Amino acid sequence: MIIKEKLLNKSATLGVIGLGYVGLPLAVEKAKAGFKTIGFDVQESKVKMVNSGINYIGDVINEDLEEIVNSGLLSATSDFEQVASADCVCICVPTPLDKHQQPDLSYVKESAESIVPYMHKNMLIVLESTTYPGTTEELLKPILEKSGLKCGEDFYLAFSPERVDPGNIIYKTKNTPKVVGGVTPKCTDVAAALYEAILEAPIHRVSSPAVAEMEKILENTYRNVNIGLVNELAILSNKMGINFWEVVDAAKSKPYGFHAFYPGPGLGGHCIPLDPYYLSWKAREYGFHTSMIESSMMINDRMPEYCAERSSKILNRIKKAMNGSRILVLGVAYKQDIEDYRESPAIKVIAELEKEGADVVFYDPFVSEYREQGVIKKGQSELTAKLIESADLVIVTTAHTNVDYGFVQKHAKAIFDTKNAMKHIELRENIELL
Repeated sequence: MIIKEKLLNKSATLGVIGLGYVGLPLAVEKAKAGFKTIGFDVQESKVKMVNSGINYIGDVINEDLEEIVNSGLLSATSDFEQVASADCVCICVPTPLDKHQQPDLSYVKESAESIVPYMHKNMLIVLESTTYPGTTEELLKPILEKSGLKCGEDFYLAFSPERVDPGNIIYKTKNTPKVVGGVTPKCTDVAAALYEAILEAPIHRVSSPAVAEMEKILENTYRNVNIGLVNELAILSNKMGINFWEVVDAAKSKPYGFHAFYPGPGLGGHCIPLDPYYLSWKAREYGFHTSMIESSMMINDRMPEYCAERSSKILNRIKKAMNGSRILVLGVAYKQDIEDYRESPAIKVIAELEKEGADVVFYDPFVSEYREQGVIKKGQSELTAKLIESADLVIVTTAHTNVDYGFVQKHAKAIFDTKNAMKHIELRENIELL
């Protein structure tokens, strides 16, 4: 197989379609490994930034991007004709849900159709976008074979799920183990060779793309179900007057058989809140209802509303109505110490509060503004004593580590801490936990 030889001697040209949170770090690692790499994106703003060596993704090191762009190893374009010069192409485009909470694979489909006119023999195409089991073989393969080339003989096709955890200081693209499942054994072999050439992590081969697709869904559904469990128990514990955070800390003292998950205002990010919907949608094709998964989704989806209800009760106790109260929300990123606010539960909490007439402002050291349903909401530039004192209630929705929570406690009238970010604060008269 000529392509394996080109991967081994690093003469292959590699392509990445989609230069977002998954695609850009992958493109950078390919170029850092010594491969000429072309990034494709329909957004000209991203193309221009990459070609100027300007980074916009937190997990990419600015100096790395600048160096590989200046050396000519990485370039970006919106011209898909350049696919013709690539030996391997990875598709890393979004797979959102539509307004009916059903899978929207339009970006994957459009990417595949853009590749077809420029495909050539011995080409490898890998889908990394999270999707339902069957997508690679049922959707992607027929589109790509419109090129006249036969999968497994003339070109190679595989699924290898992205594993990106924004803000993780230990595991990045380069050192996270990779799962690979090809349409044929040859496809798996070639795809594994690609990742072996660029990553410093084990490559786990599986028997088919469907296994790899289901594996990715399992990863995120596992988290969704367990978070749903602790959210439900947190609600119950509150009714029983029990500190559930203390319960989890006690449970995790067991050295086996328990993995700690924590409650919160809901689920955020592109994967965990969305992926179970993909599986539930596909399961209906087989007349199967994923009852446990759907139950956890219902619990997690309701958490922003529950947090708004708890906030209203806290305000009532200090003789304030929600309508007209000023509320300061601390953190709109979906997890701590990152700037990503995709599917952030904090934004949903804000929407619930505003629906009840609250005057809501937010402060996030990583997010100065966010766009929701076409509207831009700007945050406060500084967390001052005056800002905190002006609020009837402060709600902690993201546990950023660079916020002085002692300072917040000192100046706040009342605090609703949904992330246990203030666990080390000793004076707790004005703090209520989720």
